Amino acid sequence: MDPTAPLAPNPPRPAAHTWFDDTHALIAGSLFVALGMIMFGHAGLLTGGVAGVAFLASYASGLPFGVFFFLFSLPFFVLSWYRLGPVFTYKSFGAVALVSACTTLAPKVVRFELLNPWVASVLGGFLIGFGLLALLRHQASVGGVNILAQWLQQARGLSAGKVQMSVDVVVVLAAVWVLPPLQVAQSVVGAMAIGVILALNHRPGRYLGV
Repeated sequence: MDPTAPLAPNPPRPAAHTWFDDTHALIAGSLFVALGMIMFGHAGLLTGGVAGVAFLASYASGLPFGVFFFLFSLPFFVLSWYRLGPVFTYKSFGAVALVSACTTLAPKVVRFELLNPWVASVLGGFLIGFGLLALLRHQASVGGVNILAQWLQQARGLSAGKVQMSVDVVVVLAAVWVLPPLQVAQSVVGAMAIGVILALNHRPGRYLGV
């Protein structure tokens, strides 16, 4: 090695997010997720993970999706607290609460007179995916499998997007016992739309913000 050769510059240090950055991302990301979930619910579609189970419970009982989504997400915060830390847990709890509130209040402020299920699966999936991306990049999530995927990415180097998409597709395919095949196919497209956004944009080492 040539001692006279110039030293390589040090890599840039990650720029820390401010409280305003985090607050904006928490609100915007949660609203994106909520709107995507509203589109899924209007079209009678299903998504994976805790949200998928909440949709099934909502369809079966007639109670709001947001109630079940909030309740079913609570146990996963134990994993979040011990593996991802209190800050991640508090932010995620806030995001879950906001998504639950928005989806519960949505019928009072949002109505779709015409929404093709295929459009809902793709557009709703992209909205949820970008909402999750905003939350994950600011150390938050919407609970459930999202927490597990983030932990596996940090601890094992696995792609959070691929983990999320794999689990979601399996859960949606399992719904073939309770939903017509066409709705299952549309739901699989929605799950893949969510996973593709995360798989392409949320990878280990790609984003330096903290």
